[in-house]
Amino acid sequence: MIPEEVRKQLTQAHARGDYAPLLALIPYAGLIGIECERQGDDLLFRLPANQDNIGNPLLPAIHGGVIAGFMELSAALYLLIFSESLSIPKIIDFSIDYLRAGHYRDTYAQCQLWRQGRRVTNVAITAWQGDRDSPIATARAHFKIEPHKPLK
Repeated sequence: MIPEEVRKQLTQAHARGDYAPLLALIPYAGLIGIECERQGDDLLFRLPANQDNIGNPLLPAIHGGVIAGFMELSAALYLLIFSESLSIPKIIDFSIDYLRAGHYRDTYAQCQLWRQGRRVTNVAITAWQGDRDSPIATARAHFKIEPHKPLK
């Protein structure tokens, strides 16, 4: 079950379109600096350039684990916000394809629901910097959910 405090924050965040208070409840989100904003009926996730997220100082490039964590957390938040689930989505598996180096600049991610079953849902995540048509990574994630209502 989703704790009452989290459900209240979720409802308020969704009503206002301001997800910062919800992200403040997730320590890892604060550690890497993830941000979320509504764009129409969709969500755009942003990982601001942060020196602490550098994995290769020679390029400099964002650590692959940070990119993967950013994308996985984006997918979980996407489901949490849109699924009206009775519980917090639990990751089953996550598969990522790194397409190019994630340089030291802002990184964006967008999620797309591919399939929802009664208990398992499949989300596709795309991450890019600068040009949306040139992704730095794509990923697929499966989550266990307990939907109260079907996803919209």
